[in-house]
Amino acid sequence: MIILAYLGPLALIPFLVEKDDAEVQWHSKHGLVLFAAEIVLWIFITIGNLAVTAIFPPLGCITLILCLLLGLALLAFHILCMVKGNQGERLKVPTLSDFADKF
Repeated sequence: MIILAYLGPLALIPFLVEKDDAEVQWHSKHGLVLFAAEIVLWIFITIGNLAVTAIFPPLGCITLILCLLLGLALLAFHILCMVKGNQGERLKVPTLSDFADKF
């Protein structure tokens, strides 16, 4: 269930099914907040990429490469969260973890 907690919208499954397990609840809340933060981030990046491409088209290729690298970094972060969760550890993201702990 901790693996599902970091797979975007699939984090709803452990959040709704495992009400008794505090550890799974913690990871699923953090996975949902992380997913929401990534959606907001991608919206801003897409708007910025469109603006940069409209102003100076050659930079669009560079921003596209940066977006791909950011996507790979986020994938690596999700894998790291899954591995830590399976080992019984918690990986806290300063602002996002504080927000997720409020629920």
